[in-house]
Amino acid sequence: MPGKIVDIKLNVGDAVSNGTVVMVLEAMKMENQIIAESDGKIASIAVAKGDMVNPGDELFSIA
Repeated sequence: MPGKIVDIKLNVGDAVSNGTVVMVLEAMKMENQIIAESDGKIASIAVAKGDMVNPGDELFSIA
């Protein structure tokens, strides 16, 4: 479902492990944590705080 990015917890280059919260998305007045699904480093962040996103949009990538 569409939502709004309300917080970005990490920056490009930060190390992450599986399960780390990367950002928070608000949809239907509920906050949902968006987590890393693998270990690595944040390679890119494709959104900014306040951006509206839709299902299937790339939010970030891990290298």
